[in-house]
Order: sequence, then structure tokens, then C-alpha cells
Amino acid sequence: MPELPEVETVMRGLDLTMTGKTIHQVELRRKNLRFPFPENFADDLEGQSVTGMKRRAKYIQVHLSSGNVLVSHLGMSGRFLINQAGTAGFHNEIPRNVAHDHVVITLNDGTLITYNDPRRFGYMLLVPETDLEHHPRFCDIGVEPLGNHLNGPFLNDAFRGRAASLKAALMDQRIVAGLGNIYVCEVLHMSRLSPERSAGSITTKSGAPGKRIAPLVAAIRDVLTRAIAAGGSSLKDFGHTDGSLGYFQHAFKVYDQAGKDCPRESCKGTIRRIVQNGRSTFYCPVCQK
Repeated sequence: MPELPEVETVMRGLDLTMTGKTIHQVELRRKNLRFPFPENFADDLEGQSVTGMKRRAKYIQVHLSSGNVLVSHLGMSGRFLINQAGTAGFHNEIPRNVAHDHVVITLNDGTLITYNDPRRFGYMLLVPETDLEHHPRFCDIGVEPLGNHLNGPFLNDAFRGRAASLKAALMDQRIVAGLGNIYVCEVLHMSRLSPERSAGSITTKSGAPGKRIAPLVAAIRDVLTRAIAAGGSSLKDFGHTDGSLGYFQHAFKVYDQAGKDCPRESCKGTIRRIVQNGRSTFYCPVCQK
């Protein structure tokens, strides 16, 4: 599933192409994705100008001149492709089956925005901007990991008393938004923390962040920033809006590296794979405590 860096990469590509343009036509090639499209979905989009674009957690928010927001979640395999007006077509490094092109948006300059989703776990909503913060998809989402609200005191308070594993706590979208399996594994390795220890074990009762909190916050920011700069990670279906690949998977320290030597200098450990809450976890049992 695309995680925060992948969604951020897609959002930025769409922002460069769509903001300031008008949606001329919307073609829905089926009645639903994961959920049915909202009633009058295409009609409500056509003729609207795109005034801005944001990412919230793993959602892309397209703000429209009507005051509505087109909300899109990529699910497991969803991706947007852009065919700029006057160009020959898409630059595709990832094979694409056009039978899974479910939504085609034509902008006023002739550019095509195509949503392709083989598994159809993605979905699109249309939400009034005034209702966005209180919408069921957003009202319980936690802080953005690259924003100012993620800091030592916040994590110390959020994790205090929690018996859940540190990995599970970091992936809880009600605490920190957008963190997923891949990047949590990388973050925990960078911060030398075991994914199996309890989240509460790194906190203090006083409210002052424990000594392990600051490195964890720094690792979250570092890993995500580098992943975004690399265009995310392309493991199966993910690609940029021009069809090209992300490259952060070449920088993985532990994710999908089971059986390999720990890359940390002076560490003699071997990367291990375990299963937590139905998801694969990769870590070094020697340097992550």
C-alpha cells in the first residue's frame, strides 16, 4: 500500500499539473471503486477550477472553486498518470493495463489525468471544505509526522502507559498520520529501538520526553524526508504520475532484508523477519533494543 512518501509524491505531481486549471470533463468507466462514486460525481466536478492541493495522512485533497474537495485514497494499487497535452503519451516503467483505467479527467488545456487501479481498493469522495475536518475519514486522524505537532512531548504523552508494541503504536493512524509498515521498520532501525518493546517503555511519568523519544522523532523526520526526495518506494504497483518509479527501496536498511548483515557499522547482527499484527517486521535484534 502506498505510504506517506508515495502519496506526497503523487500529490506534488498532480499539484503541478492541475492547480490553476479547470476540469473540463470527467469520464467514469465503472460505477464504483472500493465504494460507489458519490451521486452526480462527474457533474459536480466538471467546470470546477482546481484552487489548490494538499496531502492529509494517505489522502490526496483536491480543492475546487465550488468549495468542495475531491478526496482520493490510492488503496493498495491505485495510481494517477498524467498525459500532458501535446505529448506522445505516458512514460511507463511499470506495466499498465488500460482495462484498469477507471477514471479519466480532462483539463481545459487537454491534459488527461487517468486513475488506474487493478485491485480497486482505492476510492474517491467529494466533501464540502467546511466539513472536511469533521468528516469520518479525517476527524480521528493523528498529527502529521513532518509537521510541528510531532515532537517529543507529544509522543511521550501519546505512548505513556501503552502496552502495545512500539511498531503498532507508530502505525496507529490516530496518533501519527501516514506512517506505514515500510517506513516504521526503517525508522525503528535508525533510532535503535526494537519493534517488540512496548510503546510505554520509552516514556517518562514526569511528562518530559524520555531519552529515546528525541532520536525517534528525528528518525521519523529523516526517513520520510529522504523517502520523499527519492520519490517514494516502488515495490509492486506504485509509480509517479509520469509512470516512472520511486527509488527509496534501494536505500532500505532493514525492510525486506531478512538474512542479510545489519548495515550499521560495528554491528554484527543479522536482519530478522517476524510477524506483528499480521504484518512483516524487519529489524536487527542486536542493535535494536
